[in-house]
Amino acid sequence: MTDSKYFTTTKKGEIFELKAELNSDKKEKKKEAVKKVIASMTVGKDVSALFPDVVNCMQTDNLELKKLVYLYLMNYAKSQPDMAIMAVNTFVKDCEDPNPLIRALAVRTMGCIRVDKITEYLCEPLRKCLKDEDPYVRKTAAVCVAKLHDINAQLVEDQGFLDTLKDLISDSNPMVVANAVAALSEIAESHPNSNLLDLNPQTINKLLTALNECTEWGQIFILDCLANYTPRDDRESQSICERVTPRLSHANSAVVLSAVKVLMKFMEMLPKDLDYYGTLLKKLAPPLVTLLSAEPELQYVALRNINLIVQRRPEILKHEMKVFFVKYNDPIYVKLEKLDIMIRLASQANIAQVLAELKEYATEVDVDFVRKAVRAIGRCAIKVEQSAERCVSTLLDLIQTKVNYVVQEAIVVIKDIFRKYPNKYESVIATLCENLDSLDEPEARAAMIWIVGEYAERIDNADELLESFLEGFHDESTQVQLQLLTGIVKLFLKKPTETQELVQQVLSLATQDSDNPDLRDRGYIYWRLLSTDPVAAKEVVLAEKPLISEETDLIEPTLLEELICHIGTLASVYHKPPSAFVEGSRGVQHKRLPGSAGSGESVDSPDTGSAAGVSEAPPAVIPSQGDLLGDLLNLDLTPPTTTGPPPPTSGMQMGAMDLLGGGLDSLMGDESEPPPIPLRTDTPQSPQLSHQSPSPPDYSPTELGGDLGGNPAMAAGFGAPPAVMPTSFNAPVSGGLDDLFDLGGGVGMPMGSYSPPKTVWLPAMKAKGLEISGTFARRSGVIQMEMTLTNKAMSVMTDFAIQFNRNSFGLAPAGPLQVLTPLSPNQSIEVSLPLNTVGPVMKMEPLNNLQVAVKNNIDVFYFSCQYPISMLFVEDGKMERQVFLATWKDIPNDNESQFQIKDCHLSSDAASNKLQGSNIFTIAKRTVEGQDMLYQSIKLTNGIWVLAELRVQAGNPNYTVSLKCRAPEVSQSVFQSYEAVLKN
Repeated sequence: MTDSKYFTTTKKGEIFELKAELNSDKKEKKKEAVKKVIASMTVGKDVSALFPDVVNCMQTDNLELKKLVYLYLMNYAKSQPDMAIMAVNTFVKDCEDPNPLIRALAVRTMGCIRVDKITEYLCEPLRKCLKDEDPYVRKTAAVCVAKLHDINAQLVEDQGFLDTLKDLISDSNPMVVANAVAALSEIAESHPNSNLLDLNPQTINKLLTALNECTEWGQIFILDCLANYTPRDDRESQSICERVTPRLSHANSAVVLSAVKVLMKFMEMLPKDLDYYGTLLKKLAPPLVTLLSAEPELQYVALRNINLIVQRRPEILKHEMKVFFVKYNDPIYVKLEKLDIMIRLASQANIAQVLAELKEYATEVDVDFVRKAVRAIGRCAIKVEQSAERCVSTLLDLIQTKVNYVVQEAIVVIKDIFRKYPNKYESVIATLCENLDSLDEPEARAAMIWIVGEYAERIDNADELLESFLEGFHDESTQVQLQLLTGIVKLFLKKPTETQELVQQVLSLATQDSDNPDLRDRGYIYWRLLSTDPVAAKEVVLAEKPLISEETDLIEPTLLEELICHIGTLASVYHKPPSAFVEGSRGVQHKRLPGSAGSGESVDSPDTGSAAGVSEAPPAVIPSQGDLLGDLLNLDLTPPTTTGPPPPTSGMQMGAMDLLGGGLDSLMGDESEPPPIPLRTDTPQSPQLSHQSPSPPDYSPTELGGDLGGNPAMAAGFGAPPAVMPTSFNAPVSGGLDDLFDLGGGVGMPMGSYSPPKTVWLPAMKAKGLEISGTFARRSGVIQMEMTLTNKAMSVMTDFAIQFNRNSFGLAPAGPLQVLTPLSPNQSIEVSLPLNTVGPVMKMEPLNNLQVAVKNNIDVFYFSCQYPISMLFVEDGKMERQVFLATWKDIPNDNESQFQIKDCHLSSDAASNKLQGSNIFTIAKRTVEGQDMLYQSIKLTNGIWVLAELRVQAGNPNYTVSLKCRAPEVSQSVFQSYEAVLKN
């Protein structure tokens, strides 16, 4: 009869019946009862009430019954720790049983019972089992030490188990050696600086001897341990490689990859002119090729690892191109990975073969695969210069097929080919222009616009082509809008007389009709450049572009070195270091290849040639190993190619001092002030209580155009940017366009930012019948002062105007107070006044205090109100992780303030989303011991950055927020904003 009978229920009281059966005198009945208990436990029923009865069944010679009882014990010991102590005597007794299977079973179960009260009783039996005469017991006890260390590390160290474990590495039985290595490696991972595995040539020799006789998993443990060893010299390195090489022919793919990892690491120490070096390269290829004949999932893992190996040593597989050719029945994930490796292996010798294959792929039915194949042809052209012409003609053949998605991908890659080989293949532009109407994907449209703008002087009807895109400007994606703006400005600089209206039209669309801050900023930049210094405009917009190379998608060298040390693990599949996806408090060790760190020797391969030029300098501040914030924020480990924080934003104007410091400027380490963009300073100033909107200044053609290319026509009729731009800002030009595009305030996309409810600011009794209640809101990047004006007097009120006193952040009305109709008695009117932050500055107490004067036909009235500082949080306040980390470390600890937010019942994700609505951006999230830690950045309108760490514990309504800022006086106000946003 099968075991299914144990899972059927009886109608009587189940627990009561089982209790009676467990206490039966008959052994068979007892065994059946325990099986029923285990069955109930397996399907999730609570049978913990039977604990004493099941433990009584431990006193038996029957191995099967003992296993079942131990299984029950492991499951319920944690919930019944007091009862579990009853089992200790039996454990001690079983550890001295003549049967080695029972001794091993007892010690294995002991390791699985995670109850502190019991662990100290188990030390003596464990010590005996570690020195047991039977190797099966010793190997089980070795793993038990690692489990016990996880429960109580101090106890294991005090009892000397770690030394015993080290002695087991010299054991005569290979399986005991393998388990001892596995246990020590596990313990060493949680204590990276403990140097438990003190590897020396004698130990390595013992491990290599055990390697030949182990099970496959034992071999993996030993190989992984070998990979952490650094040989003393190239002779020892060669000796280890010779003894590990036979593992390459193992049937288990995990063993093969572990062996490859050891060989890839130790090859670094072998001289390239050594005969053995060449032999080893040849030996590495066949096992990797063999892995590609496994099932698709294994193929994919093998391909991800091969991708890393090929980037480090392409010579290993340079003659094996054909095995990476795609088969018709390969799954898409395998096809795409093979395609990537084909490009990495492409060279002058095999390019004809590769191109023929790629052209074939471009006619397949799988759209994603076809797109990637067309892109691959473009990458071949960029990588192998001699093949560029053949690649371009292949792409033109594909364009002639008129298959929409093929044409679009081809245009995208031809744009890159133009960047790589300027003035060489421009003859194909006419063919590309024929397909203009069929382009419907943003990337392809943007690429075509770039081509038309870049080569406008060679295309007779360039203005007509770009104008055709302009008709649906607002329906285009941001990518296309930005490219169209730049393309038309390029065209204008090349053909100023014919495109005057066109450029005026696109600048107007970008600056006045668009909500996108990037587009508006770029539009204003071009407008300023063209209206003040057309020569500079030409130098900026038509600057010579750097050539692109195929190396852009290579993994950064230091990361590649670390990933090579993790071949055969998840890190090699994700292509991310373990610290990027392994959670918990364990210190993750960053591994490096030997020799490569200090030798400065570049790898002799075409694929890494130009990547070596990438700066390997770490960010300004390097996190220490055990540093939680460091582990968290250094997820990507690729150092940025240019160091330094985001571009500095505009400073405060009107001769006011910078009240609260320059944000991150001091982090740049550059004290010199970049020159401001030349602007007119003789703009007529509006009266302080103005009733009319200031009009844009009038510029004469000669002031505007200068003599750009000797053509005065360019300046004709070209006005200055609209008045909504602040009349004074100093975006630096020294850092190129990246710096220019940060115009200070930055207008953002509409978001659900928090706005407090309206309160009465000016009671009617203090203002001769005028009552003003109001609040502040931030919409589309603009601060709005929203007021309700109520006339509680007997006469009509007219001629309203408003003025602010100097304040901490330079808040000032961006226009007049618009009360268009007279305010009759008992009438209320809603008014929204846009504000900017370019007014005069003076530190207020409290910091967010605003003093206001309102005038009407009756009198001038004064009141003060407080704005939530969250109104000043700008949309571009999301910091790069590297910069966040460097800045957090750089700000003195004295500037850190900690606050409690009480009675908040949001999850960390809900809190993060809510805060993001008010421009408090979460940069990273980490969960440590059940506590979510959100790392956030905020940027204020005056360029101050505030860094925050928000701690959220599940089930605890009290949050902790730590704020760090160069201007600590803002911390209290920022905390109040946190509280207001999260609680409303």
